[in-house]
Amino acid sequence: MNGKEHYRIFARGRENLQRLYEALEGEGYEKIARIRKYVESKDASYSATDTVSLDAGVVNALYKNSGVKYNELKKAGIEIHNYISGKERMGAKIFRRFAELVCVKCGNQVQAQEILKLANALEYIYCDEIIAINEINGPFEVFDVSVPGIENFVGGDGGLLLHNTVTQHQFAKWSDTQIVVYVGCGERGNEMTEVLTEFPKLEDPKTKKPLMERTVLIANTSNMPVAAREASVYTGITIAEYYRDMGYDVALMADSTSRWAEAMREIGGRLEEMPGEEGYPAYLARRLAEFYERAGRVQCLGSEKRHGSITVIGAVSPPGGDINEPVSQNTLRVTKVFLALDASLAQRRHFPAFHWLRSYSLYTENLDGWYAEHISSDWVELRRESMALLQKEAELQEIVQLVGPDALPEKEQAVLDATKMIREDFLQQSAYHEIDTYSGMKKQYLMLRNILKFHHKAMDAIELGAGIKAVQKMKVREKIGRAKEIVEAKLNEFEDISKEIDAEFERLSKEPSS
Repeated sequence: MNGKEHYRIFARGRENLQRLYEALEGEGYEKIARIRKYVESKDASYSATDTVSLDAGVVNALYKNSGVKYNELKKAGIEIHNYISGKERMGAKIFRRFAELVCVKCGNQVQAQEILKLANALEYIYCDEIIAINEINGPFEVFDVSVPGIENFVGGDGGLLLHNTVTQHQFAKWSDTQIVVYVGCGERGNEMTEVLTEFPKLEDPKTKKPLMERTVLIANTSNMPVAAREASVYTGITIAEYYRDMGYDVALMADSTSRWAEAMREIGGRLEEMPGEEGYPAYLARRLAEFYERAGRVQCLGSEKRHGSITVIGAVSPPGGDINEPVSQNTLRVTKVFLALDASLAQRRHFPAFHWLRSYSLYTENLDGWYAEHISSDWVELRRESMALLQKEAELQEIVQLVGPDALPEKEQAVLDATKMIREDFLQQSAYHEIDTYSGMKKQYLMLRNILKFHHKAMDAIELGAGIKAVQKMKVREKIGRAKEIVEAKLNEFEDISKEIDAEFERLSKEPSS
């Protein structure tokens, strides 16, 4: 221009605008002073990260086809040439303004509706710049616990559900054992590779040494011989017995016993044995019983008196999630603990995804005396009341789905409120959180006690005329929800929360009924 070169500068975001006026402020430019005044007048930080990723050609076509005048857009604060030159992108607010003006003038109503739909969608989406795209050539097998229709469980002496890697890690880290034996029976090669790669990275929380120092891994993938698959489970339990006889407590994870049973079926077919239900050998129930009954606590032989134990954690992977098939049913006859993985919980990202009503343990009555002596005399009652509330919630769900929770009486709404707290603040855990990854029995008791205390107080307040909305708005609810983040060394903070519950309900009782 006039024989001189000019450069156009694009400064996006508050930080860049600030750097611009700080660099040029001393030059006496009027526009720079106006930029500073504009930035400093904004309470919220200005950012251009809400830009709409529309190509300049699309914006230009919309502008030309609509018939809207340049001056009309200018009056609305839109300098259209900035956006059709291909150098700038409209912010979300500017695009909504542009869409409204264009749609008024647009002769094509279908196109107008599409533009408005996009403008309205900006309330719910976030457009960000794509920095890089990496393509991974496949295909690969992908496993996720949220796959619908998958149901697995674990049985054995103290058995629990096991099918995802995170759960395996947690059992290995936090089980009250000295030795961990993991048997990958008929697993996919990449799953065993994942175990072999991830386990060495785990730190034993008790000794702070690598967990692999007390772990035995037996890898038997699905492409190995069938006879080896059958032998791998027996190898694992024999190694576990070897350490138990030394006086150690051992956890054996067999993943999965379904593949072991399938190996027995295949071997039985080749030996021309008489098949039983679904082609499994007639001795399937006996073999499963023999395996699980090798678990338990024993007094070891020898001059030095010592005790050792084996806890078997056997994962069953029934085809199609049907637990009525022979392997599942025969395992349930032997074991006394069943924890069911629920696909709907996993889809809602509720982990661990164990269904609290379908799962059970037949050891609870045996342990009631221990809980009363070592934890609290009312622990058993708290557990029973929690289960009763969760059962009541399941009964109310059908009504809630039809008419909504607001149609229920306030006392039943309070029940739903309490069960939500039990589910989200007590049962749900994060394996990746430094504190929430593990909670001792005393902490679990205090968490549950405060939740049920809040529920009892809420029911009493509703009986006296308080509204459920007032109960739901209480600030102490947030502290109850975050109680899982309290470290074991500061359990006295639970007593502070308990006192705060009393104080908030005391204040509520003095307020006029709403």
